[in-house]
Amino acid sequence: MEITERPLDTLLTLTPGAAEKVKELMAEEPDAGSMVLRVAIQGGGCSGFQYGLGFDTAAAEGDHELEFEGVRVVVDPFSAPYLQGATIDFLNGLQESGFKIDNPNAASSCGCGHSFQVAEG
Repeated sequence: MEITERPLDTLLTLTPGAAEKVKELMAEEPDAGSMVLRVAIQGGGCSGFQYGLGFDTAAAEGDHELEFEGVRVVVDPFSAPYLQGATIDFLNGLQESGFKIDNPNAASSCGCGHSFQVAEG
């Protein structure tokens, strides 16, 4: 796998593989042309926070708006600090498949990788 350098101030990155999968999933939606991928964190999960990925009709006021490989991505202001520098990839293998988020802010994660804790402070 080739590692791509990215600016440290990038909020988050969607890999080309993840962007392709999002496009496939969006194509199944009736109003795909106007949809955005919303990336968020929510309280809960076995480690404190959990990730949320889903389609939304548009960005909300105050959202951070990004675009990767033609996929519009939005992040709400509450979630942004917890996702700073994260990379979203899509894995399609025998052992592991699905979206995977590599988050440098996570001090620890649960075994399934869907929830995480951040360091205090």
